[in-house]
Amino acid sequence: MDAAECDKLSDGIASPLWMFWKRRRYTVVLMTFLGYFNVYSLRVNLSVAIVAMTEPRVIISSNGTVSYQPEFDWSSSVQGYVLSSFFYGYLLTQVLGGYLSNRFGGTNVFGVGIGGTALLTLLTPVAATTGVGWLIVIRILEGMLEGVTFPCGHAIWSCWAPPSERSRMSTIAFTGAFAGTVATMPLSGVIADRWGWEWVFYFFGVVACGWYIAWIAIVRRSPEYDDRISHGERKFILQTLDTTEANTDKVQHPWREMFTSKAVISMSIASFTEDWGYYTLLTGLPTFLKTVLNFDLKQSGLLSALPYLAMGILLSSSGYVADWLQIRNYLTTSQVRKYFTCGGFLVQLICMLIGALALSPLPTITCVTIAVGFGGVAWTGYLVNPLDLSPKSAGVLMGISNGFATIAGVVSPIVSGYITTNNGEDEWRLVFYIAAGIYVVGTVIYWVWSSGELQPWSIEVRERKNKAEERS
Repeated sequence: MDAAECDKLSDGIASPLWMFWKRRRYTVVLMTFLGYFNVYSLRVNLSVAIVAMTEPRVIISSNGTVSYQPEFDWSSSVQGYVLSSFFYGYLLTQVLGGYLSNRFGGTNVFGVGIGGTALLTLLTPVAATTGVGWLIVIRILEGMLEGVTFPCGHAIWSCWAPPSERSRMSTIAFTGAFAGTVATMPLSGVIADRWGWEWVFYFFGVVACGWYIAWIAIVRRSPEYDDRISHGERKFILQTLDTTEANTDKVQHPWREMFTSKAVISMSIASFTEDWGYYTLLTGLPTFLKTVLNFDLKQSGLLSALPYLAMGILLSSSGYVADWLQIRNYLTTSQVRKYFTCGGFLVQLICMLIGALALSPLPTITCVTIAVGFGGVAWTGYLVNPLDLSPKSAGVLMGISNGFATIAGVVSPIVSGYITTNNGEDEWRLVFYIAAGIYVVGTVIYWVWSSGELQPWSIEVRERKNKAEERS
């Protein structure tokens, strides 16, 4: 079935591609994009807000003495624990998110995860003023709720994405994460500067609550449950997924084989590699720009967002390129995953090293922007990989991979916090060198062990063997 036939069957009427609302699967993509936008807006707002929370303010005592004191006198190591606490909870629910998405539907669990995080975000100012321990507890709970979102995303695409559109649909949706980062970082700086750091959490919490109401009103679990989808599109999706993704409610996952598979291990290490560099910059870049490169709070928020704008653009465009290369048979799926992942890692490695050596505003910001941007190219490889290995287990595989990667989110801010106690140039150079070394390891392992093919242990292969035996 070629692309023209797919479009004709999917909407049943002549309509241009930009009329996405006539194709329900594209409406799901848009709403999932907005969902990931909120996932990251709720995740990264603290990275900017904490700068306002801990920077010195003018204090005038009753006797007229002027002093400068922060509202929260937290050391860099304490700030590292606060920033990393989200990932303690995030780590706990990765595999669980994949299991729950199979059991209750990826769309349902996805919505609850974001809606619950939004409510906790509204409570963040109260928790922070009560004590740093309560703030850490809130962030851990937020991490637990958001931990299900990426595994759920793969479960959603296993029901809604035809194989020929898998890369583009998933990467467009994941681009919402970077759109959320791009919008949140500068906007958080402006909000904190004008109305106070508390309103950073109130604003994004309310926005995410609004998204959740729209999500439950518009999106359904799969084409079978959607009464607004056309007959032609439902038929097209179910026909293209019939041999691999149908009936995912009560699957028996091959747990031992998944945890010992070289393809899964390489995918997990690639996720760890990218997340180490990503979260090192995500949580530390505003502070780095302010203390080392001497930008103010609003400038730090804006400049911190630039790398994620580049990443979002490259991620969405890479998805189209990856699908095109496979449809045209220029590259196999395995080759696409290797070239995009390892190519992205190599560019990031080089830019990290150059940025660390230069450590001056223009070259360092340029290198960081390119490095983070090419993370979007890498995502097109390893992040879509679970759908290649076993679509019915894609949510769980994403949970395994993203769960291992979350260790980087826990450890990297703490390591950066201990290294950069004085926020000196040499300290930040070491942070960049560590990230570069991890990119080297990830590139080698993924190139040697990764695969883009359906695995021998997958549920799909097992079902095909059973059907063949029944026929014989």
